[in-house]
Amino acid sequence: MTTTEHEILDPVDLCVEDGASLNPSAKGWSRRILHRANLAGKWGRTKRWDYWAIQAEHIIVAITVADIDYAGLVTLDWIEPDTHRSGGRSITIPLGSGVDLPDDPATGRLDFNSRNLGVSIVYGDNSTELIAHWTEKHGGSGSLSVTVAEPEGHDSLNVVIPWSPTQFQFTSKHQARPAIGSVIVEGRTIEVGGSAGEAWGILDIGRGRWPYQTTWNWGGGSGYAATGQLVGLQVGGKWTDGTGFTENGVIISGRLVKIGEDLQWTYDWDNPLDPWRVQNADRTLDVTLAPVHDRHTRLNFGVLMNEVHQVFGRWSGRLPNGAGSSIAVNDLLGFAEEARSRW
Repeated sequence: MTTTEHEILDPVDLCVEDGASLNPSAKGWSRRILHRANLAGKWGRTKRWDYWAIQAEHIIVAITVADIDYAGLVTLDWIEPDTHRSGGRSITIPLGSGVDLPDDPATGRLDFNSRNLGVSIVYGDNSTELIAHWTEKHGGSGSLSVTVAEPEGHDSLNVVIPWSPTQFQFTSKHQARPAIGSVIVEGRTIEVGGSAGEAWGILDIGRGRWPYQTTWNWGGGSGYAATGQLVGLQVGGKWTDGTGFTENGVIISGRLVKIGEDLQWTYDWDNPLDPWRVQNADRTLDVTLAPVHDRHTRLNFGVLMNEVHQVFGRWSGRLPNGAGSSIAVNDLLGFAEEARSRW
């Protein structure tokens, strides 16, 4: 164990009974989802989302279903990192009508259907089904059918970041979950997982109340260590710094090693395809991402703004094993990002 943060072992409400402020008992982290996001009673600053990504060597697909109170957002994006081709569809819904995310995260199913985009996320006990179909802006079509396994005993990283009693975020991050299925883009079928090679499901669940202006780092990776152990990397920064809690950890053979310290990120915003390096103080965690593709997005509507550099590539270096030393990793499929928002 490399943290002094409080570990939560039993189910807990995120908010006090009226939903207006953070429940003090909710501060902490857990190995599985134990928080119920009872965010009722305070409109305008509440954010809810489920973000799923499938990363394989030759294709990356991401689905977002989000409700940020004054708008809903449902998106599907795909990238071919080898060719830098990309596409997908995005739908914005005023006031989030029809975008319903449950208080109990990762339960039931999320469905959204419009003329140009349909998405279903079906949560089960041991896996999640991701199904989508969409029409590209240029008129082509695409579809997705992927199953993401949740192996028995495979930990996730769940934590509450408490900026204040009225501004806080519950985040649930899942890495190194095996995926298998197919994606159809531009008339081509791309198989992922199984005999087609490694493919990994990444899940980011968010429920909370955010400040107006934020900047964050997020990174993750999945694959096998030199020892043959399945490993998952989960790192973040900026938005958690100084709160006493982090979203940092390493999953080794399904077991989470929680990292309580803020990490050092080194990269160049203006040159995002240069290496991204993440380290802890004693360098038991010291990994570098070699990017092959930068997904740069920028939306600016004055009072609302979002700009992201999200890069994809492979991580190499060493990760803490929870026993005071490190294990070596080479070429883990993964990503890193910086996001800047006014929202």
